Amino acid sequence: MKVGNKIKTKNASWTFDKNVPKTFSKHIENSVPFYKESHNICVELSDFFLKKNSYCYDLGCSTGTLLNKLSNRNDKNINFIGIDSVNKMIIQAKKEMKIKKNSNKIKFVNGDFLRLSFKKSDLITSFYTIQFINPKYRQQIIDKIFKALNWGGAFIMFEKIRASDARFQDIFSTTYNDFKLKKNFSPSEIIYKTKSLKGVLEPFSDYGNMSLIKRAGFKDVIPVFQWLCFKGYLCIK
Repeated sequence: MKVGNKIKTKNASWTFDKNVPKTFSKHIENSVPFYKESHNICVELSDFFLKKNSYCYDLGCSTGTLLNKLSNRNDKNINFIGIDSVNKMIIQAKKEMKIKKNSNKIKFVNGDFLRLSFKKSDLITSFYTIQFINPKYRQQIIDKIFKALNWGGAFIMFEKIRASDARFQDIFSTTYNDFKLKKNFSPSEIIYKTKSLKGVLEPFSDYGNMSLIKRAGFKDVIPVFQWLCFKGYLCIK
């Protein structure tokens, strides 16, 4: 099944491996509304949290686009670390690295979030990543993020969300399909992408995400972006 941008997949078996990394950057910009603008929000917010010698993690860093933007924004000898479970994404991230000559350090790591140890951090980001993690592990990951942050540090999370009821979900889904049609995806590509994501992409509702965040210990949380079924959260420890 072809799902656009030269990416092929099968029913209920979407993966970020195989041939996906090479065209991932273009595919996600066409698939996620205001993707670049969401990155820009995160970059602007980073000014309030990153300090000299800070550690900053991007979970599910894919091809490293956000980390490159964060590094080029800041010149404070910051340690930027991108983590992704798909090794081909890490390889592609290193190829696409566009870091300028500054004092920051940027490192890409292939691994499992739950098995890796984090340095005490001032900023941790996650863009459309938690939604692909098995629900039974999500609370553990958010808990780990909370523990890894310094007091006053921030977790910025963007996720696709389910609507609060069936009518709103129908509105969200239909409007999102219209968005993809305007991005020149064919009707068959849209349908096949949906079929490939069965059992792989499992978005929570806004209530579900907030419950994870609150249970982890975050008390200061505010939405910083929303376009229908895509939402961004700023969570401060």
